[in-house]
Amino acid sequence: MISEARYLLWPALLATCMTASLGCMGPILRQQSPETALADQDSPGTTLVGNVTHPYGLNYVKLEAVGLVTGLAGTGEDPAPSPQRASMMSEMNRREVENPNQVLASPDTALVLVRGFLRPGIQAGDRFDIEVRTPSRSNTTSLRGGHLLETRLTELAVLGSQIRKGHLMAVSQGPVLVDPNADLQDDAALARQGRVLSGGVATKSRNLGLILDHERQSVRLSQQVGKAVNQRFHSYIEGRKQGVATPKTDEFVELELHPRYKDNVGRFMRVVRNIAIDETPAQRQARLLLLKNQLLDPVTASTAALRLEAIAGEEAIAILKDALSADDPEVRFYSAEALAYLDVTEAVPLLAQAAREEPAYRVHALAALSAMDDGAAFEELRALLEVKSAETRYGAFRAMTAMSPGDPLVRGEDMDGKFTYHVLNVTGQPMIHVTSSHRPEIVLFGSEHHLKLPLVLDAGPKILVNGLSGGQIKISRFGEITLQRVVSTSVDETIRAVVELGGTYPDVVQMLQQAKDSGALASRFRVNALPEGGRELLRSDDEAPDSAPSDVQTASHEVATPEPELFGNHQ
Repeated sequence: MISEARYLLWPALLATCMTASLGCMGPILRQQSPETALADQDSPGTTLVGNVTHPYGLNYVKLEAVGLVTGLAGTGEDPAPSPQRASMMSEMNRREVENPNQVLASPDTALVLVRGFLRPGIQAGDRFDIEVRTPSRSNTTSLRGGHLLETRLTELAVLGSQIRKGHLMAVSQGPVLVDPNADLQDDAALARQGRVLSGGVATKSRNLGLILDHERQSVRLSQQVGKAVNQRFHSYIEGRKQGVATPKTDEFVELELHPRYKDNVGRFMRVVRNIAIDETPAQRQARLLLLKNQLLDPVTASTAALRLEAIAGEEAIAILKDALSADDPEVRFYSAEALAYLDVTEAVPLLAQAAREEPAYRVHALAALSAMDDGAAFEELRALLEVKSAETRYGAFRAMTAMSPGDPLVRGEDMDGKFTYHVLNVTGQPMIHVTSSHRPEIVLFGSEHHLKLPLVLDAGPKILVNGLSGGQIKISRFGEITLQRVVSTSVDETIRAVVELGGTYPDVVQMLQQAKDSGALASRFRVNALPEGGRELLRSDDEAPDSAPSDVQTASHEVATPEPELFGNHQ
């Protein structure tokens, strides 16, 4: 929970902005259905959880607020009268800000619309991205270099001319990152929107659950569903074994997200809904035989693998292992994916190969590897850090951080609370990766990255990076007192000096993007090189043209597996 004491920062920050200048946007989530549809395959004599329930809590909850960005270099405005201005004035009065009209009139401030989405299963204290933009008739010209002051986020509705707020669900604040890939001269609108990476903090948890179908609601069935789920999924709380399902009423069973599926909520719910209720041993054997046959058919392989994953146990695992040697690549992949979530080592080589060679499978293969508690999976991910594909390299890095965040290779360094910084001692083409979603993070693939002289780069509105003769770079921060650092052409030294002089994550990203655009940075530079879902699988009887890019598939069969949250742009 966020301490109310932090609200006291507002008057001080606003006073500072009164005296001196401090100093691929679009939708931030891919549309998802709240209902994860299951293929209707026969289960002889068996009732599955999904036959009597439907899922609860898989939607994204939109939160909104009116906020204030400070620290602009004269690019803000005095907002015109509007419901948004009235809402901001009310908030400033509540916080006892002195001279609120004078604050809003400053060209170094801008009124913004703030938006964020609470993902399924998010817990109090978890972070998520925040999107900010100026109102449609705003005269603000740029949010670059700005800082969003602490903003209270709720579900909003406009009734008449007034904005009505729901319960407080999150708070947000932090430096605004304007899209580093945007050409702000050709599209000025991009300068008036941005993100605060991991700038939102949930103040309430969102429950997952199962709602019993109306005609089947009863205490008895609710208890049966809870028992069936707990026989398959449990975790340990202070050393005690505890199931993930809690029947609450005759119509609702609450679910705790199992740790293995923390980055793939959709798959967890699909597996839960494929769990059998009160299945006899004879029924189980008949169903295993049916699933074995269905698994070998590419049309039914995805659902069969999920249902075997839901069964778990030695017999189900044996069927999945046997399918790893099937002729069809879909059968092999879905079997390996299910085995990974069962933490079976035999899945690792096939998933690593899929991540390396098949773009349609890449996002799912990396997510599955990250869910394992297996040293072999970690080593395969480590090897993928050195391949040619940028999205495979960064995808493997993110998978490793999800799997083992404390490992020395990927742990990184906290740069004064502004972002995490990783210098990976790996071979392969030198590459620098930055994010515009999920978390503020800079990753250097390889330790030798240098800037070419001469150069003049901006790192935010107050820091100038100026290349000198003799292989030196002077970094200056301008203000009441000018501060300077002199470093070599090393990118690592330059980043550290910018941060030491007060530079934020957006400042460093701006500097690196300018360096790449001007030719001063020889290393490969990528922003959000994330593996993508929704690609189509190239079937063995199709042939990709020689000119097709290595990360793009051209063919005809959509991969039927839920997209994991680990690589989404909405985090």
